[in-house]
Amino acid sequence: MSNSNSVNQGLKMNVIPKLSQLSSRVWRVLGCNPGPMTLQGTNIYLVGTGRKRVLIDAGQDGFPEYVQNLTKLLNDENVKIEHLVLTHWHHDHVGALPEIEPILKNDTPFVYKFPTIEPQDVPIPSSFKFTPINNNHILKTEGATLRVIHTPGHTTDHAILYLEEEKAVFSGDCILGEGTSVFEDLFEYMKSLNIILELEPKLIYPSHGPVIDDPSEKIQFYIYHRLQREKQILSVIQASEVPLTPTEIVRKVYQDTPEYLYPAAEVNVRHHLTKLIKENRIQENDDKFFVREDGKI
Repeated sequence: MSNSNSVNQGLKMNVIPKLSQLSSRVWRVLGCNPGPMTLQGTNIYLVGTGRKRVLIDAGQDGFPEYVQNLTKLLNDENVKIEHLVLTHWHHDHVGALPEIEPILKNDTPFVYKFPTIEPQDVPIPSSFKFTPINNNHILKTEGATLRVIHTPGHTTDHAILYLEEEKAVFSGDCILGEGTSVFEDLFEYMKSLNIILELEPKLIYPSHGPVIDDPSEKIQFYIYHRLQREKQILSVIQASEVPLTPTEIVRKVYQDTPEYLYPAAEVNVRHHLTKLIKENRIQENDDKFFVREDGKI
């Protein structure tokens, strides 16, 4: 299971069908890999209206029902995949690449992904034509024009896709249909949220959770949520008479969150702490955090 997703707040979730047509040019295939970090599963999208279409993400390996459903969709629609775009390297988005290879009807589709900054990127099976992409790369297929936009923060290679015909965004794990997302770099993540906000999408197709019909409100909530978390963390540190560990901060800030989600919450807290240290607003010693010696915060 990847560490890709939500610190979910116990929200009541709308049931997502395993296979559903969302618009005249968008089908959603549920990855059938439910879990605390993947919610009901990873959403994989088939985009276009012609005989050749674009697949967004590959899903997670080890879930044959998903592969069967994707196979059924391709056969029922009598279509092939000419392009496959990976939103980022996390396992629940790329792991099934070898498993879906046999259903591609002997095609060798292009696979697109932004490179990571890590020493080794995700391995792509040799039967695919892997193409590293640049920001604002345009992919066209019948009925759909997709602009791939680099939105780091969740991961260094994370990307969203803007569907021009619908003014819709495939948000990957940057914005979820339920709950909030984790991230590797809070500073970059906040910039990416603002990039999506500036697109003024009419619809968001997330990689986890249901379709988002109120994008602007959702994105602004995400931004507000992160700023509120920062204020909570600062307040907890300021109120404490002794330095606090990240685990102690989590227990004070995330009191309404189930304990099994505390590890994911701690990842978020640590990113906030790193940001605050860079801004000279707090100090750290031996993984314990406290206000600056001059008392400023």
